[in-house]
Amino acid sequence: MTAILNFLINTINTLNEQIGRATTWLTTVLVLLFCYDVLMRYVFDSSSVAMFELEWHLFSIIFLLGAGYTLQHDKHVRVDIFYAKFSPQGKAWVNLLGTLLFLIPFCIIIFKGAIPYIELSLRIDEGSSDAGGLPHRYIIKTFMFVGFFLLMLQGISLISKSLLTILKK
Repeated sequence: MTAILNFLINTINTLNEQIGRATTWLTTVLVLLFCYDVLMRYVFDSSSVAMFELEWHLFSIIFLLGAGYTLQHDKHVRVDIFYAKFSPQGKAWVNLLGTLLFLIPFCIIIFKGAIPYIELSLRIDEGSSDAGGLPHRYIIKTFMFVGFFLLMLQGISLISKSLLTILKK
């Protein structure tokens, strides 16, 4: 069982590590887009709805794809008042129960809500409601599913790590 859990942990961590590192490059692209947008808006008095939408689409992708990576590196928001004082086994129990009771069910709720939302958007080839906006809105909506899937996978990795810690293996 230990070998299976270690394989699962390593596989999920490797996937989220690679996606997280690739996602960091999108922040550079986003900063460059912001600079271009500011230059166009304030120097050339020109603005674009598509550029504005692309900025928030990229920000959304960074946030969604980075969530699993953030959980993997334990950089997410946590109230550490009590947690910091717990033993490694106590922390493992908190992580195990928190992931099983809150994270995994929340991800499943998002999946159930996102799938019909994405399917409808794809079926009608939804685009921006603003003139000059981006087409194919289903692409950004699909990242909701992908991001929460990666987060759920990282939750499974955290459950596995917690079990190994609790069992002291």
